[in-house]
Amino acid sequence: MSQNPVLLSRRGAVQTLAAGAATLAFKEALAANAVAPAAVSAVSGRNPGTHWERWAKPQEAGFKNDLQQVIDGLFNKTTTSFMVVRGGKIALSYGNLDQVSYLASSRKSIMSMLYGKYVANGTINLNTKMMELGVDDIVGLTPQEKSATIQHLLMSSSGVYTPQGSPGGDQDTPPRGTYKPGEYFHYNNWDFNVAGFVFEKLTGKTVFKALAEDLAAPLQFEDFDINRQRMLGYVPPTSRYQAYHLFLSGRDMARLGLCMLNGGKWNGQQIVPAAWVKESTAAHVVEANKQNGYGYLWWLPSHGRKSPEWAGSFSANGHFGQYIVVLPALDLVVVHRRAVADEYAIARNTGHTEYDAPGTVSILPIVDQVVAALKG
Repeated sequence: MSQNPVLLSRRGAVQTLAAGAATLAFKEALAANAVAPAAVSAVSGRNPGTHWERWAKPQEAGFKNDLQQVIDGLFNKTTTSFMVVRGGKIALSYGNLDQVSYLASSRKSIMSMLYGKYVANGTINLNTKMMELGVDDIVGLTPQEKSATIQHLLMSSSGVYTPQGSPGGDQDTPPRGTYKPGEYFHYNNWDFNVAGFVFEKLTGKTVFKALAEDLAAPLQFEDFDINRQRMLGYVPPTSRYQAYHLFLSGRDMARLGLCMLNGGKWNGQQIVPAAWVKESTAAHVVEANKQNGYGYLWWLPSHGRKSPEWAGSFSANGHFGQYIVVLPALDLVVVHRRAVADEYAIARNTGHTEYDAPGTVSILPIVDQVVAALKG
């Protein structure tokens, strides 16, 4: 794998680790090894049924105290719901776990989960180029831009710096043609939105139908409504490609995190291929300051937190405070939500308002508290 030097972007300087890699080969048997051994091994791998089960108190899940200090810290934040899952059961909760609301960019990691099945069965070839898929845009793509592959999209390294069709990406965009595909990580909604378009073109399913059939149904989502999901983008459009926005509850987000923690399995069924869980949460780009890595649409906090508890960790991060954080070494899933009104989410994503609601919550210091309670 080649390593290419890059410059500084607002989201952090990165190095591409797998820019030109071949399509993922699913050769490894990961059922036993995809997830690091959990501290509560007696219940490792279990998942809820129709409804979540709860530990009577956090101490039963292996915590050294009742985690009240974590709850106390949420009182002065904009948190609307919070979950700590260990051993497949709720160890701690706060707020309205069933409240369905806008996910912002945490949707992107869920898109990665959807990709896995179709990469594994050959429907999607990660080496396929934009020119082969007929991808173009309002301003017209150059031959260099059309040489970007699906893999580059998932790494946010396409080198396509045309206008994004929706807000939420890094706005400090380099001039067009500055970097070739795979040379530079730029957190770019063009890549993410086109990844959704490509998924639909190759699978014949809408993203929302795939979410309903491939994840929501087998994982037994409690609050899912396919009619709540929607395409959103600037009006008038700045790109042919809009965002695939998701509206889910905290407790259903936790099911997604737990499925990934369990190597893609649920009730003995392989929902997400185990090899894809491993590959999509491996570092394909890494910040120069080593604080975060990036896989296929998953953030990797283990690059900044080197203790054994954080080994192999990954997270879905969304604006305003929408997070799924998974720590396989501790059999731990943490979900944080800050609900915003649908009307506001729609207005912001269509460009009707540029108001950025204050109070975004940083999740990692909160998870540090949870981890400390396990360490004693």
